[in-house]
Amino acid sequence: MIEVKKRDKESPESLIRRFSRRVQQSGVVLVQARRARFRADVKTKREMRQGAIDKEKVKKSRHETQKNGKIDEGNFRNVKKKLVK
Repeated sequence: MIEVKKRDKESPESLIRRFSRRVQQSGVVLVQARRARFRADVKTKREMRQGAIDKEKVKKSRHETQKNGKIDEGNFRNVKKKLVK
């Protein structure tokens, strides 16, 4: 881990510049760090199966409610959130 302490009478801009230089010299690849930060975790088999079950449940409910004329396509997005829970 890179640590930079503020020197006496050092401006914040100078401190940030010194820190940036130290990071670049250390060889830490910032692009890879940013990718890892936002990388989605791989779903387990159980989670994938449960997601498929939830999708089927929503599809079936949507078909039934549309057939009965209770909701239209525009309002379904709000109803979908309630059905999955």
